[in-house]
Amino acid sequence: MTMLNMGFRWYGSQDDPIKLRDIRQIPGTTQVVGALFDVPVGEVWPKAKIANLKNDIEAAGLKLEVIESVNIHDDIKIGAADRDLYIENYKQTIKNLAEYGIKVICYNFMPIFDWVRTNLAYQLADGSTVLAFEHKLVEGEPEDILKSMEENSNGYILPGWEPERLSHVKKLFEAYRNVDEKSLLANLEYFLRAILPTCEEVGIKMAIHPDDPPRSLFGLPRIVKNRADMLRIEQMYDSPYNGFTLCTGSLGENPENDVPAIIREFVSRAKVPFVHARNIKFMANGDFHESSHFSDESSLDMYEIMKALYDNEFDGYIRPDHGRMIWGENGRPGYGLYDRALGIAYLNGLWEAIEKNNI
Repeated sequence: MTMLNMGFRWYGSQDDPIKLRDIRQIPGTTQVVGALFDVPVGEVWPKAKIANLKNDIEAAGLKLEVIESVNIHDDIKIGAADRDLYIENYKQTIKNLAEYGIKVICYNFMPIFDWVRTNLAYQLADGSTVLAFEHKLVEGEPEDILKSMEENSNGYILPGWEPERLSHVKKLFEAYRNVDEKSLLANLEYFLRAILPTCEEVGIKMAIHPDDPPRSLFGLPRIVKNRADMLRIEQMYDSPYNGFTLCTGSLGENPENDVPAIIREFVSRAKVPFVHARNIKFMANGDFHESSHFSDESSLDMYEIMKALYDNEFDGYIRPDHGRMIWGENGRPGYGLYDRALGIAYLNGLWEAIEKNNI
């Protein structure tokens, strides 16, 4: 059987209740998708810290080949006068990561807020809780959603919601006041043209993550929402190192996005080095809540998603994305151990069945 390069996102020994030994016991899991969360955005990642992270992971019998994320300083997204300084720092971080065997960097280009949810503990009929999004709840002031995320995160810092950055959210909105979709796209192209020669030199693929959800929020532009956006980004710099993190949940949050078709198109061109496999369930008015990976409990067909990956010879990295909180677990919302482990078992089972049906 051809094994998937299956990974599990981990927040480090200082800030994740899940232990590396727990991850090692999930069948078929070989990778940890890691990052350095104590380096301020925009600064160079020190080699010593990268080495320590890699050594910890390898000592547990796992590999570190994907980083999620090297976050991009707001001045790069805004196109501020000092963006070249932060781009040079980013290039040096890429070089440092390459020295320690990193193959893929997942990143996003979402203004101010990375992913947005309005409920971090939406209760399902079975008693489990998941992340949910209701658009009417983001019609107020951005400070309201920020307060809700902080109060319901179970004491954990959520990725993309770093308090030191968002404590100045009003200033951030003022800084983005003149950034529309056209200028944000231009700033992304400027960034890609600056860093991708370095990526080609050292062998690291950049994989941009879709907007989550794929719609404008609080008047901020979104530029990675659908197939057309992905084609536009692909054409900014034609290189196998300019790729995508294909997040099934984020793209699937817009029912007009045909996720298996997008997979077939971009995987067949080797533009997808990393996949986030996640499922959602639509509610009224385009709202949604997250769910188990199991297709019958959700709105996305995970079998068709995995088949599209298999049929187009996907050989990148994959991880389960947000899971339910089940069996009394109390951890970082969306990032518990148990349901993500079940997700891995389900995804690997689908892969095995699809492969054996094609022998």
